[in-house]
Amino acid sequence: MSYRMHADMTLGKVKLKVSDLRRSLEFYEDVVGFRVLKREGLTAELTADGENALVELQEVPGAVITPRRSAAGLYHYAILLPTRKDLGLQLRRLIESGIRIGQSDHDVSEALYITDPDLNGIEIYRDRPRNEWKYDDKDQVVMGGDPIDYDGLLREAEGGTWTGLPPGTTIGHVHFHVADLVQSKRFYCELLGFDLMLDATNGFGAIFISAGGYHHHIGLNVWAGEGASAVPASGTGLDYFTIDLPDDAELGKIINRLTEAGIPVEEKSGAVFVSDPSGIRLKLMSSKS
Repeated sequence: MSYRMHADMTLGKVKLKVSDLRRSLEFYEDVVGFRVLKREGLTAELTADGENALVELQEVPGAVITPRRSAAGLYHYAILLPTRKDLGLQLRRLIESGIRIGQSDHDVSEALYITDPDLNGIEIYRDRPRNEWKYDDKDQVVMGGDPIDYDGLLREAEGGTWTGLPPGTTIGHVHFHVADLVQSKRFYCELLGFDLMLDATNGFGAIFISAGGYHHHIGLNVWAGEGASAVPASGTGLDYFTIDLPDDAELGKIINRLTEAGIPVEEKSGAVFVSDPSGIRLKLMSSKS
C-alpha cells in the first residue's frame, strides 16, 4: 500500500515576507483582526487566540512587491473561521475598512478574498458541515463558484460586535501558483501522501489535495503560467508554510521518503525544511516534538 498523509495532520504557521512591517501590522490588526503575539526586530508573530502563532511577518529591507500571478509561489493562504456568524462579522468589518473584497460560494464553504499591502492573497472563509458536501461520480468533491449570500452573512452579524479574529481560527488551507502540475502532483501526492480531492487540470488548470477527507488543504494551479519562475529572494510573498504531523513517527516517515527520493532537507530546531519542485518552501514538524 502506498504512503498516505496522516489524517490528523494540520496546517501551522504561514511565514510571509513583507516590505514594511509597520504598514503590514496596521493592516493585519485593524482590518483582518489578528493580535501581535511577539515582535522582535523586523519580525512579528500574529495570533487569534493569544497563544498560537498563525502568521509570521518578516520585513525584507529593500523588498520588491511581487505582482499578482507573476511567479510560482503564494496565490493565497486561507484563514478558517469557526462559524458563519464569525464570517458575517468579518465581512462587515472588511466593508467598513473600505478594502476591495472578492467573494465566492464554493458549496463546501463560503469565502471572502482580500490582499494585504504587499499583494499577498488572503482568503477568509467558513466551512459548511461535511455532511452537506457533495461528490461527483468519480468521488471527487464538488466545489463551485457561485456568488456569496452577502445579505445572509450580514444578517448573521446583526447584534454582534467585531472584536478581531475569534479563538478557534486556524489556517484552513494554502493555495499556490506552481510551474508544473504533473511534477507538483507527484511531489505532494505520491511523495508526501496527500489525496487528490479534485482534479480540475483540464479547463481550469488546478488540482486540490488534502488529508483525512478535507475538501482541500492545498490548492495548486498554473495560473501564473506553465514554467513560472520562483519569486526572487528580494521579493515579497511566502517564506514557508507549515505542515504539522501528529507525532514524531509520522514526521520520521516523511523525512525518510524525502531522503530516499534524493530531495535535500534542512533540519533545524526539531523541524525539517524542504522545497517543492516550484521552489515553494515547506516546514515539516511534529506537534509532539
